[in-house]
Amino acid sequence: MAAARQSFLAKGYAATSMSGLLKTLGGSKATLWSYFRSKEELFAAVIEDVTASFRQQIETDLLNPGDLEQTLVAFCRSFMARMTHPDGVATWRLVMAESSRFPEVGLIFYREAASQVERRLAGYLQQQIDAGRLRDEGALDMARLLMGMHKAGLHRRLWGVEPADGADADADARRFVGYFLRLFAVPG
Repeated sequence: MAAARQSFLAKGYAATSMSGLLKTLGGSKATLWSYFRSKEELFAAVIEDVTASFRQQIETDLLNPGDLEQTLVAFCRSFMARMTHPDGVATWRLVMAESSRFPEVGLIFYREAASQVERRLAGYLQQQIDAGRLRDEGALDMARLLMGMHKAGLHRRLWGVEPADGADADADARRFVGYFLRLFAVPG
């Protein structure tokens, strides 16, 4: 898995081949094909591997018994930390660069990573709606809005306009959560 991960992130989807991985790793085609029937399946497994610890951190953040604002700030910090981590930046660049020629790349990334984070955040927001802390404007739409605010900062980092070190992640998290709560928090 590590060799496939390195190949996809360094060379891209188009330039990574099952045969090339076999040359790097050794072994037989039959063994590799018994685990992954296609390059798409291998790419999905790599995305799963790259994002597993991130999804676990998000789950931990959203299970925090702290108040709504603290929990959302913790989520946003984790989200930006992962997105600005070198593997996160490389993954975003890979998906953006390859999706127009290989639509399956974007679909796999969305299915294996982005949609899972959206659903976890939406589940937490739905709990807060049900508890009367947030107005109900559609938990999934609300989750996408909060994540979208952070992606604007990510784009500046991907383009090299800002450093990709996440130094402003705490300030961004607090600011964006403040905006979000002004939009959706129930007064009181």
